[in-house]
Amino acid sequence: STTDHNRLTAPSVLFLSSSSTFYLCNCFTTDNFFLEDFSLHVRFVSEQQFRLDYEALLRRLGCVTDQQFEDVLNKISQEVDRRRRLSATSAERAAAIKDVYRPLHPHVYHLQESYLAPKFKQIVEYCRGGDSSVEGLLELLEEEAAVRVYRFPVFEKSFCDELVEELEHFEKSSAPKGRPNTMNHYGILLNELGFDEGFVTPLREQYLRPLTSLLYPDCGGRCLDSHKAFVVKYDINEDLDLSYHYDNAEVTLNVSLGKDFTEGNLYFGDMKQVPLSETECSEVEHRVCEGLLHRGQHMHGALPISSGQRWNLIVWMRASQERNKLCPMCNKRPTLVEGEGFADGFTKHPATQNPSCALT
Repeated sequence: STTDHNRLTAPSVLFLSSSSTFYLCNCFTTDNFFLEDFSLHVRFVSEQQFRLDYEALLRRLGCVTDQQFEDVLNKISQEVDRRRRLSATSAERAAAIKDVYRPLHPHVYHLQESYLAPKFKQIVEYCRGGDSSVEGLLELLEEEAAVRVYRFPVFEKSFCDELVEELEHFEKSSAPKGRPNTMNHYGILLNELGFDEGFVTPLREQYLRPLTSLLYPDCGGRCLDSHKAFVVKYDINEDLDLSYHYDNAEVTLNVSLGKDFTEGNLYFGDMKQVPLSETECSEVEHRVCEGLLHRGQHMHGALPISSGQRWNLIVWMRASQERNKLCPMCNKRPTLVEGEGFADGFTKHPATQNPSCALT
């Protein structure tokens, strides 16, 4: 069936086109390697640099033998190689999936307004009105104990159930699968499965950006022009939790899709610039069908589930006008390398101020 999302009033903010060519920052192959055994993010330019920066710390964390250190170096080397080949291998997987995979629920790949919770549609309609304000919007949202973290229902339960069924069907298929990132070992990249054009892009452009324009104008909320969307799975026999981290995004939406699980709440600290020693964390309950919206650079993690299985839809939303000035992962002006699709959201457009991306 066809979408009917255009029935809502046209948005009142100016939107940037997503027709740009997007790039990666060169730091993608050197920065933010996650060493799971030590819950540590590291940078790797050379073995000499790595030893100077991390050998003493790793030994304090339990990497005490030469063989253990060699194992760490081998894992990083494999990850560097994976990242260098990522665009090509991702494109190959997407082509193979399109060729061999037959969806269980083809309709879930195309966003329909009937999938959305009535409260969410009410919130979006308010944001699109000419007299909308942050104060008025906050009356419609649940503001969490963590600063500028907001909760609202996103999808209907029936849609969440069908989406999870589709993802489980894909998991059981013979189609190739890529992992979302170095921290999540069980999950699905939605662009490779074919969700970007018909589902995630309209969700970001037509429904989420009206909210982020009001809530996060200071970090690109008015000019989000690309994304990376994926689903992660937590299972009692697989990944139980997610270590403390920040996202490669200006704004993040995290929706709990189900299934039955206990525990596994999220927790938020401070922004990434604040030392951990000065941070107090706030726990936030994650309820099925509801989304948590937060700044990408807001440090957070997921506590372990104690039973069952939990699926989460994550949308990292990016504003090229922000990240073209400063890469959020290496905190430097980005040096660009070619990527596929939305890549990491960098463009070659000058990082100048645009009226639709004004800071307030």
